Amino acid sequence: MTIRERTEQIEKETLSEFATLSSETKGREKPVAKCEFRTEFQRDRDRIIHSKAFRRLKHKTQVFISPEGDHYRTRLTHTLEVAQIARTIARALRLNEDLTEAMALGHDLGHTPFGHAGERALRQICTRRFDHNIQSLRVVEKLEGGKGLNLTYEVRDGIANHTWGLTPHTLEGKILQFADRIAYINHDIDDAVRGKVIKSADLPEDSLRILGHSHSSRINTLISDVIHSSIGKNDIVMSDKTLSAMLELREFLRRNVYSVSSAAKTEEGKAEDIIKMLFEYYAEHLNEIPYYNVNKDKGYDDESIVTDYIAGMTDRYAIYIYSELFLPKGWYKH
Repeated sequence: MTIRERTEQIEKETLSEFATLSSETKGREKPVAKCEFRTEFQRDRDRIIHSKAFRRLKHKTQVFISPEGDHYRTRLTHTLEVAQIARTIARALRLNEDLTEAMALGHDLGHTPFGHAGERALRQICTRRFDHNIQSLRVVEKLEGGKGLNLTYEVRDGIANHTWGLTPHTLEGKILQFADRIAYINHDIDDAVRGKVIKSADLPEDSLRILGHSHSSRINTLISDVIHSSIGKNDIVMSDKTLSAMLELREFLRRNVYSVSSAAKTEEGKAEDIIKMLFEYYAEHLNEIPYYNVNKDKGYDDESIVTDYIAGMTDRYAIYIYSELFLPKGWYKH
């Protein structure tokens, strides 16, 4: 018996009847030989961590565009916090922690530069709707390394369906939906207070009375509620009282932090303009896109190629390319 087979046996003996077993995965689009040591979901986690798309997340916006302070979240630190919360819930419910971690680490790989401002700009200029969850799926299925990561069905399903309103096919995918929201609501509050966009005293007292008055106590309350509400169920849920308090905090953030009138969003109009101008430029200069002909030979249409290129940029690379293309350079001659 290999180490992987022993791990698969331990899963069968110890995980919940509702867990997704790695030995029963629906598999990959391209079958590959099994690893001697790692389960299929562990391999997916490793493939994501070693990808270039994952590394680029460190220079993509979470809330604040190109923040100067060292302690503001980026899309990468957001992803790591989501993965930690998701693993905690999965372990407590005896669901598949490796599957949960893999989909959490990959859920934002397709996010645009400048966060949701970049996503909004692409939605406005593309003829087809742009959604970062679908772009994340495209990254792992087709774009990374020119051929995708060939992940299992379950991880791809969790990535594609991590946004609210969609229905993942596994409980691990449902955990990711809650973990994503728990993470961003709380760390966005933390960053907004640090950036003096809001004050802790501004937060709605009714929510704080239920969830807690500190960052750690709110996260603990929300995670605990999901665990206690979901034990023994073939579903992942949150109690009505706690869910209502969490949504009240999110609504507070929408009005005071995510709103275009917020101090945190003063640069977003400029960021959207950068994305739109880059899109329009590359739509007219397709041969300047790296590997354009290669992607064209794969059957990708021009709009998809432009969108893939821009969505894959980091904040600073988008700004650099914009400055190279559109800002005048001083004259210099020896």
